[in-house]
Amino acid sequence: MKRGYKRLLIFELILIAIFLLNNFVSSILSGYTKVLFLIIALVIFKWQFGFEKDRNRYWKSICLEVIIFLLGYFLIYYLSGLIFSFYKSINFYTISSFINIIIPLVLIIILKEILRYMILKKAEGSNLLIVLNCILFILLDLSNVFSFKTFETGYSTFVFIAVYLLPYISRNILCTFISYKAGYKPAIIYTLVMELYIYLLPIIPNPNQYMYAIFQLIAPFILLYRLYIFYKVERDEYVERKKYKKRIISLMPCSIIIIILAYLTSGYFYHHAIVIGSGSMTPNIYKGDVVIVEKIKNKKDIKIGQVMAVKYNNVIVVHRLVKKIQVGNEYYYYTKGDANNDVDSYKITEDMIYGIVNTKIPYIGYPTVWLRNL
Repeated sequence: MKRGYKRLLIFELILIAIFLLNNFVSSILSGYTKVLFLIIALVIFKWQFGFEKDRNRYWKSICLEVIIFLLGYFLIYYLSGLIFSFYKSINFYTISSFINIIIPLVLIIILKEILRYMILKKAEGSNLLIVLNCILFILLDLSNVFSFKTFETGYSTFVFIAVYLLPYISRNILCTFISYKAGYKPAIIYTLVMELYIYLLPIIPNPNQYMYAIFQLIAPFILLYRLYIFYKVERDEYVERKKYKKRIISLMPCSIIIIILAYLTSGYFYHHAIVIGSGSMTPNIYKGDVVIVEKIKNKKDIKIGQVMAVKYNNVIVVHRLVKKIQVGNEYYYYTKGDANNDVDSYKITEDMIYGIVNTKIPYIGYPTVWLRNL
């Protein structure tokens, strides 16, 4: 082994030992302490080995490949929300959340991918050092979720392996390949998006933890295969430039669909998609249909005969308005399902009304209803 490789091997083994101790003995590296540790590691690396400039002929094309893949991934992921349902994420749009969660996470991702790239450039030609590099950053990622109770029972061990270990292995294999082939920029883009969306998007699909782990496990391997095919084909500058323009154009339809899905499922705007879970509105609206609820500012304008969405006992009910009574300045509303014989037993106040229903999309919400009834 070359002398430079031996020094790099010692450097990697020291970092691996530190993260093993952190994960198994005393968890001290988190948040800004981890940021500080990575900065120190980069300073020591520069002092011992020097930095390599991130120059790669195809880095822009690889960034575009990553962005296209991410748009496709989130399109499928959000469509899966029609099966698994959606949930509103915790509000991280606060100064405290940005300072304590988002900023350190962004810094950790950037510093981590720069360090990964620098080690890989110096390890070029040594499979052992490349494998150790991947192991090092798997251990670094696991420090976010590792606890002393991880292996207390067989079930907790299974959850740790299935939900965290395997997806982190998958992601780090991908990021190692990207960094080795195209530099740290595409790897930063991929990791930032996959880590930050749960903090920044207001509405998120709600699969169980095992389905979520499957998404996280499979996605990196699909992108890895796409990039492998990319590098397998020789490209001249003209072909590369032409394909680059076509791919930028191809982003538009996918982006528009994702925006529409986010718009309809978020509940923050004037239209909101709701899956019908019962047959109480048959034959006009069937179980498994998706209705588009339109929010209205002046709820007093709702007319008898219109279908409205109402929140009652934390459940959204879509029934037809059959009676409206004014008592002083207050209005009370009474609804009935088209398939029901009786008017609903509860009275509805304005604060319970989501909006009115004018549009339905037949059957596409049936998988959601089926899974809820399992």
